[in-house]
Amino acid sequence: MARIEKRVRELAGEPEMREAIEIVLERADDGEIQWVDVREDLTSGQWGRLIERGVLEDGESGFALADREAIEAGLESPEESDLATGSDVDIPDSEGASWSIYDKAAGVVTLLFFVGYSYGPVRNVVGRSIDTVLGPLQDVLPLYAVIIVIATLTGLYSTLLRANLMDMDRMAAYQQRMKDIQERRKEAKERGDDDAMEAIQEEQMEAMGDQLGMFKEQFRPMVWIMVFTIPAFLWMYWGIGFRGAEGVWTNLQPIVVPIWGEVAWTETLFIMPTWIIWYFLCSMAFTQIIQKGLNISMSPST
Repeated sequence: MARIEKRVRELAGEPEMREAIEIVLERADDGEIQWVDVREDLTSGQWGRLIERGVLEDGESGFALADREAIEAGLESPEESDLATGSDVDIPDSEGASWSIYDKAAGVVTLLFFVGYSYGPVRNVVGRSIDTVLGPLQDVLPLYAVIIVIATLTGLYSTLLRANLMDMDRMAAYQQRMKDIQERRKEAKERGDDDAMEAIQEEQMEAMGDQLGMFKEQFRPMVWIMVFTIPAFLWMYWGIGFRGAEGVWTNLQPIVVPIWGEVAWTETLFIMPTWIIWYFLCSMAFTQIIQKGLNISMSPST
């Protein structure tokens, strides 16, 4: 176990802990040992650190050596203890996190669509184009039902896009590396190891690239999601007549909202218009249902 060897090297950098590990190795019969076997030679603090760092783990009748060969290897190379400041978390090749030409094209299209929020001609062109697809739906359903359908569709494809475009293993590796660095920093600070602290700080600076990698992994599916979501929003802008849009839907019935009662779709509730709040509520609800139904997790497993 590379992790056990690394941790033993960390501990072996302290003379008293190196001696404690050697005593435990010597007295571990069949790979197991109990506190009574070493309590006259080890302090409770040393014993606790061996357990905390995973050198000792639960056994059948006491504690067992996690991996004798790895522990011995960690003791054989004390001169390499400076390597203990390096993380043993493997980060996948950074090239895998790069965007393809299609991702970049989707980003450009997304930026063009964003212009439609403030530039009427773009909004009107997009609105009329999308109306050829969603217009028949608006003709037969009330607006609240149309928004439910749109929220369900956006929740479905956003879930599928994130599941297929986001590398959860890479995300988990990024998070595990940062967690590992933080743990080693805390341990070095507790034992007052200034050299280790300096080395870990340098490693933290090098790991800033991991933060960029995580951002790229998270934002890549968002670009594709917005390519499909923004046109639907611009269509609703265009139809409802929000912020100076054309407002071609002239027979919209108000919606009944608890506490407020009947409110118009363009009326502001809290800080946003009613139709946007209704969309976000529906989107969040149906996205959760879809994720549970498809058994898709959006959180990396570390």
